Amino acid sequence: MSSEELLSVLAAVGHAQRLRILAELAGGRMYVSELARRLGMSRPLLYMHIDRLEKAGLVTGSLELSDDGKALKYFELTAFDLRLNIDTILGAVGADEPISDVRGADEARGKKT
Repeated sequence: MSSEELLSVLAAVGHAQRLRILAELAGGRMYVSELARRLGMSRPLLYMHIDRLEKAGLVTGSLELSDDGKALKYFELTAFDLRLNIDTILGAVGADEPISDVRGADEARGKKT
């Protein structure tokens, strides 16, 4: 994961409404109108938040046709495991920088490479 990807994930989970969306989707995939109703949120606002979560790779959306021909948008969680510690940060920065720079950071922390 690069530092840009890490920042995208942190920004996505750094909002109370987006955390509520993730919590609702933990119960399984959900049609967008139902999700909006459960959260007491307008669909345009929900789509704005869902867009951030999709770009961070935390949720995915799929379009399906109902029996009567209506297009229904469903969202669900993707499998993710978010852990933040200094190793996560060093790994993200290391994906952006030459290895020698990360090795120096490891040595500054007392780790041997």
